[in-house]
Amino acid sequence: MLGISERSKYSINPIEETNSAVKLLELSGKKITKLNIGDPAKYFRTPQYIIDAYISALKDGKTSYTTAGGLYPLREAVAAEYKESGANADDVIITSGVSEGLMFLNSIVINEGDSAMVMRPYYSMYNSFLQTMGGIPVDMNLDEQNGWKLDIEGASKAAHSSKRLKYMIIANPNNPTGTVFGRNDLSELVDIANDNDIVIVSDEIYDHLVFKGQKFTSLADVAKGTPHIILNGASKALAATGFRIGYALIPEHDKASDAIREKFIEYSTMRLSANTPAQYAVLSGLTERSERERFVKHMVKEVEDRCDYASKLINESKYMKVVPPKGAFYLFPKVDFKSLSIKDDKELVDLLLKRELILLSRGSGFGAASHIRIVGLPEKEILGDAISRIDAFLGKNRRAR
Repeated sequence: MLGISERSKYSINPIEETNSAVKLLELSGKKITKLNIGDPAKYFRTPQYIIDAYISALKDGKTSYTTAGGLYPLREAVAAEYKESGANADDVIITSGVSEGLMFLNSIVINEGDSAMVMRPYYSMYNSFLQTMGGIPVDMNLDEQNGWKLDIEGASKAAHSSKRLKYMIIANPNNPTGTVFGRNDLSELVDIANDNDIVIVSDEIYDHLVFKGQKFTSLADVAKGTPHIILNGASKALAATGFRIGYALIPEHDKASDAIREKFIEYSTMRLSANTPAQYAVLSGLTERSERERFVKHMVKEVEDRCDYASKLINESKYMKVVPPKGAFYLFPKVDFKSLSIKDDKELVDLLLKRELILLSRGSGFGAASHIRIVGLPEKEILGDAISRIDAFLGKNRRAR
């Protein structure tokens, strides 16, 4: 008799859990303001030089499999992005987005009952992939009262008290809070990893999207000598989400790193190859630096302006407050449910969709109940209208005194 595996209960994505309701509303002719998915390609067209490279690859017949680890010139280009780490092309594995890298990681290192440290609030798929493999998440908390600063002391205690700990994972810049971790933060995390003999993983998919003229610091710049993995890709900074090209960089050559890298390659052989013409397009995206810098500079300027504008509007509300993001493109306000007749963030998200036709993500899906996540990519007119309507809706649902 066909049965569903116990672990499949973790195969959920809170960001897309309202898809059925959205589809029904759209079929009835309703227009939804969608602020739930961080898809820059919908707001900043994939650069033409990258599209041209994709078309050229198709016209030139570059449509067969590449090697499982990926197109070698692309792997060389990725390694060149991290030249300070001493990485070379053989340290890079091309994946079908960061998501596949996460799947490989957990499949390789997690056995039933193992644990991994996950920064909270977190990108929800970190826990999903970990728990699907039988792993147990251990929280590393960001302190909202202190501007979403990482609680290093708490993280160190949690690591020392955890059993069968395999890795810690961070997102830098962080999704959903917009926190950007500097060299000192990263060095302290590396110390925790070393003290507990675990791998440290950094999801750097938003690495170029930092605000206020900040300089981004990669984990690869500070983790020399410590087993570490960088996950990144073309989705965000190149606005190429649908290309599904990511990569894993494993630059160290200790016993653990070598074993993980070898297994990444072996898992890659199971799916044969990432999208070949897309790999050629992303190769162009990385190597035509002047074009890339022009595009990224424009995107960062626009996204920073939109997020600043949205943060100001949110902080004028009586019912929600937000720490303005320093990177990525999300706003993660806390809602004062004590003053509302609405029970929690899930009910709020459901009601906003049904009554205001605004689609958000619930904060509890990111490990932070009483919050909502708003994507700050749309133009200011759209963001302003949506935030005003959310605030008005909250006002209509304030608790009677």
